[in-house]
Amino acid sequence: MGYNSWVKEHALKHKKIVDKLLSQGVGKEEIIAYFDFENMQKKEVDFCPLYQKNKKCHDMSELNCYLCSCPNFRFSDEGIKEIETKTQYSFCSIDSKDGAQGIYGEAIHQDCSKCQVPHHKAYVEKHFDLDWAKIMQPCTLDNKER
Repeated sequence: MGYNSWVKEHALKHKKIVDKLLSQGVGKEEIIAYFDFENMQKKEVDFCPLYQKNKKCHDMSELNCYLCSCPNFRFSDEGIKEIETKTQYSFCSIDSKDGAQGIYGEAIHQDCSKCQVPHHKAYVEKHFDLDWAKIMQPCTLDNKER
């Protein structure tokens, strides 16, 4: 599955949960709190494959899953640029000191596994929008941005 497909599928799952919470009269603070890892693992098992394994994507005590994927992540399923004989498909727009470029065969992808930026409650509050896809929109690079 490419990045574009994953983002589209995930946006639908995210919207379904947010719509459910809004129908219950839940506000911003409660929505953000609902997306805490421990709560999501119990109530939204299908949201993330790691929930069933009791595993977090990042090693942090208070992991918030509202911004599953990061607004600073940039990607193109077609490739961004050629570096020597490899194709780069993604990068971090803020060049996080905790991120890295991973080489997987002929592909270069951003490795965000050691970066916790989007999973802190304060970051989620700062970038909050009920529409997760809107927050993630800058991530998809088109031909004009390469």
